[in-house]
Amino acid sequence: MISTRAQQIPPFIVMDVLERAKAMEREGYDIVHLEVGEPDFDTPSCIVEAAHKAMREGKTHYTHSQGLYELREAICEHYLDRYGVEVHPDRIVVTAGTSPALFLVFASILEPGDEVILSNPHYACYPHFIRFFQGKPVFVNVEEEDGFQLIPQRIESSITGRTKAILINSPSNPTGNLLGPERMEAISRLGPIVISDEIYHGLVYEGKEHSILEFTERAVVLNGFSKLYAMTGWRLGYLILPPELVRPIQKIHQNFFISASDFVQWAGIAALKEAGPEVERMRAIYNQRRRFIIEGLKRLGFGITVEPTGAFYVLANAKKFSDKSYELAFDILEKAKVGVAPGIDFGSHAEGYLRFSYATSLERIEEGIARLARYLERRT
Repeated sequence: MISTRAQQIPPFIVMDVLERAKAMEREGYDIVHLEVGEPDFDTPSCIVEAAHKAMREGKTHYTHSQGLYELREAICEHYLDRYGVEVHPDRIVVTAGTSPALFLVFASILEPGDEVILSNPHYACYPHFIRFFQGKPVFVNVEEEDGFQLIPQRIESSITGRTKAILINSPSNPTGNLLGPERMEAISRLGPIVISDEIYHGLVYEGKEHSILEFTERAVVLNGFSKLYAMTGWRLGYLILPPELVRPIQKIHQNFFISASDFVQWAGIAALKEAGPEVERMRAIYNQRRRFIIEGLKRLGFGITVEPTGAFYVLANAKKFSDKSYELAFDILEKAKVGVAPGIDFGSHAEGYLRFSYATSLERIEEGIARLARYLERRT
């Protein structure tokens, strides 16, 4: 009765950690959550007010399947202001989050056996999407000593006649590192279309993030509002597409999703146009947390060769304590009451690492570090 596809899709392990942590909380335990990459901030009030206003004005219906034209215009203005690239609203498809956007992209480009090149480590769900559409993920290892940077020459040597796309993510989940502009430009020249996940843009504390559109128009951009604007539950994302992909993706969107929520799209306009000061406040707090957790983890003996400068993650080398990250993460949860993400969730080359999220308060991070210190003392 159950399809092979449904049976074979792996779990998202960090969600397994979170769900066990939630069960422990129901049993009365206090858990420090450093496992999930979800902002702990409330959505800025200007965004909430825009949604209320839209609902009161009856903006609760279907929209154009590509999204409100006004929102698509605002996205174009954002990319022009931030990156100096010109995009036409007709090249944008607004989605109910970036996960549906990934679904649409791979549904539109992959035939059985087609290959997509991505880094190892990588965001846990990328290969699940690719395999769901009968594609083949091809992994290129990235190294801690190099700041987990993709090396264009390694990508080039992995390209075959079946390579359909190269998938990049900067700032990266799980590493928090940025891909340098010279490497992005080199990747854009390799031939296959580049899919650039830019969901963590704006959450950069040293250096500057770059859009793939600065280097080529033959690219797909995924972006959204969840991380930067603390809007995870609003489910609002978008794609910027080459012209030839717009209509195929629009048709799939019409059939499977119809459109993103009307009033949520109006809230997205307010996010782009009005939430700048609140975003800067949140970013400054994230940076404070980043510095604190990096210092704390290093003090405990975790390896961090190149300090991450984006998103809200630290992928720390835990091989000093165990080379089995799944068992280590759940042992930490059970004994220290701290939720962390096992590296194996993010690829074979992240085995022996743990991902720590600093998308929670400084006080809770401090408590988490203290609990980890006691745990490691007992363990050794």
